[in-house]
Amino acid sequence: MNRALKIGILEGDDIGLEVVPECVKVMRSAARKSGLDIDWHDVPIGRPALDKLGYTLPPGTLDRLDTLDGWVLGPIGHQAYPKDNPRAINPHPILRKHYDLFANIRPAKSLPGLRAIYPDVDLIIVRENNEGFPPDRNVFAGAGEFRPSPDMTISIRVITRQGSGKVARAAFELARSRPLKKLTAVHKDTVFKLGCGMFAEECRRVAQEFPDVALNEVMVDTFAMRLVMKPQDFDVIVTTNTFGDILSDAAAGLVGGLGLAPGLSAGPERAMAQATHGSAPDIAGRNIANPYAMIVSGQMLMDWLGRKHAEPKAVEAARLMGQAVERVIRERTALTGDLGGKATTRAMGDAIAAAV
Repeated sequence: MNRALKIGILEGDDIGLEVVPECVKVMRSAARKSGLDIDWHDVPIGRPALDKLGYTLPPGTLDRLDTLDGWVLGPIGHQAYPKDNPRAINPHPILRKHYDLFANIRPAKSLPGLRAIYPDVDLIIVRENNEGFPPDRNVFAGAGEFRPSPDMTISIRVITRQGSGKVARAAFELARSRPLKKLTAVHKDTVFKLGCGMFAEECRRVAQEFPDVALNEVMVDTFAMRLVMKPQDFDVIVTTNTFGDILSDAAAGLVGGLGLAPGLSAGPERAMAQATHGSAPDIAGRNIANPYAMIVSGQMLMDWLGRKHAEPKAVEAARLMGQAVERVIRERTALTGDLGGKATTRAMGDAIAAAV
């Protein structure tokens, strides 16, 4: 690149104010080590933005993000927003939809030295992000869920060829970059013959462009059983929105919980680092939250930006971040309480940054 990468910092709510700074700290350290130039931009969002500016997604935020290559978004505690304030909206689905962040990439990996149900899991679930059942993002206007009578609710599931094809291609590209080169498409076309049928058709169509990647198809209920019995069988998984949301949390439980569940929402031009876990208001402000998932989400963003913009320094920075995280965990240098240690959020972030 002939310019610095531009990355936004959106701290979010509750523990986001604690874990996002640790993520940025480690990203800065890795960038310095690799010689990568980054322009950082603080962007207010969530409850702090509501309290200060009167909006959870202040006017002009999307315009500011338009000028950036990607951003780090902390967890959003929208359930606690005032229900009677039209300016207190959940900004998260708006960001996903506005920037077409169609691929939600969620790794689940066992880490040596940490308690897990299975010690040798290394899989990634690629979830379609902007269609399916979620009523806040599956229609252009209005909502995809409504109640025509007091005793009836109708939820619409939206599946398109374009959306299915895009997420399938992203998953195939990811599978091609991994040693096993295996992709599992998860659906239920035996019952949802048109909806899941279209998703499956697109997975098969895109598979023709990737002859080096082995495609397997598994019904979602069978996959759920096999996931909890032998997750080591799987490499990269691609599926629709709601299936992916549920299965990725189950996969996280197999390797230690949501504190070890990073995530990246990626689109054609930009990507957003966002850990899978929530904002955990019950432990906010106590400096005990585990920053692992947020830091590894930042690592995923760094790697995505490096590959997107052909910037080897960013790819190297991501490698340094991953190496540092694994070292701190392996040596138990500074782990938070949920990981069996006694370190604070800040101390764990400091240790990982130092390990870089």
